[in-house]
Amino acid sequence: MVAAIQFSETLLARGAGVKILLLDVDGVLTDGGLLYSESGETMKRFNTLDGHGLKMLQKAGITPAVVTGRDSAPLRARLQALGIQEARYGIDDKLPAAQSILDSLGLGWHQACAMGDDWPDWPMMHLAALSCAPANAHAEIRARAHWPSQAQGGHGAVREVCDLLLAANGHYGALMRHYVL
Repeated sequence: MVAAIQFSETLLARGAGVKILLLDVDGVLTDGGLLYSESGETMKRFNTLDGHGLKMLQKAGITPAVVTGRDSAPLRARLQALGIQEARYGIDDKLPAAQSILDSLGLGWHQACAMGDDWPDWPMMHLAALSCAPANAHAEIRARAHWPSQAQGGHGAVREVCDLLLAANGHYGALMRHYVL
């Protein structure tokens, strides 16, 4: 069975050996829009393709982690539903938070992929073995990332990165065969 998606050898080489995917939330796992109810409650929209990709990463032994500048009950509920245990909320300076996650897992930046959409995400993206940006990321971030996704944040961009990491680490075909005969 031949996979319908293809990645360059350079990208696959950068993704080989990645053990952790560090993600921003707003603009990456969501479309970046913020919805507020009349009572002031924040609501977020998440993409199920992204969710399934994150679950597949976990099956392949790659840890999804979140470092976000915001905190909300909907976000915490979504991460819990996905089984994501490594998360730092309300973080202004993302690099020390990302470093603390790596340290707690005994990992280095050479084993990390980071996806972000704006300037606060760049320090962790810059150090990662593979940096990715959604199609709707700020122009400076898209230009500096090793790989910009075709999809926008909140619309499957994270799933594209998950597929890339699964392919780079030799898990894509086996996981796909489990579902597609």
